[in-house]
Amino acid sequence: MIFEGKVFKFGNNINTDWIISGRYKFSITDMKELSHYLFEDIRPGFYDEITPNDSIIAAGENFGMGSSREQAPWVIKEAGVLCVVAKSFARIFYRNAFNIGLPLIEAETSLMKEGDKIRISIDKGVIQDENKIFITKFKPWDNFRKELVNCGGIINYLTKYKDFKCNP
Repeated sequence: MIFEGKVFKFGNNINTDWIISGRYKFSITDMKELSHYLFEDIRPGFYDEITPNDSIIAAGENFGMGSSREQAPWVIKEAGVLCVVAKSFARIFYRNAFNIGLPLIEAETSLMKEGDKIRISIDKGVIQDENKIFITKFKPWDNFRKELVNCGGIINYLTKYKDFKCNP
C-alpha cells in the first residue's frame, strides 16, 4: 500500500474543534458538505488549498486531541485527504479514524515541510520526499489496519467477514 501526495503541515495538539468547528456540529449533517469547513478556525480556506487524493496532512504530537467527535476524521476523509502523518495521535481520534478507514501513520514529521511531495510505503514502513532529502521510518501496519483501510472502515470490514466465526 502506497500513498503519494503533497504535505500540508500543522503543529502539535491539533484538537478536534480546530479540525472541524463545533458550531457546525448540528447544523450540517452531510459529511461531504461539512468537509468544506475543514480547519476553518486555524487555516481559513484550507479546503480550497487541497487537491483530493493528492494531499497529506503532516502534524506534530497529539493530533486529534479533545472531544471524541467522529466528524473530525470524517471530514478529513471526505475532503479527499489521503492520510494523516503525525508524531502521535489522541487515542479516541486514532480509533475513530481507522473505524471509518482514514489512514493514520505515526512517524517523525519534523523534516517534512509544507509543500513537500512525499511517498509513504505502508508495507515497508518508509516515508521519503521526492527529492530524497529525508527518509523517515515507522512501524508498518499490521494486517488488520491494512484491511480496515482497504475495506473503507469497520462497518465494511464486518460486512465482508460477517460469516467469520471466532474459536471459543
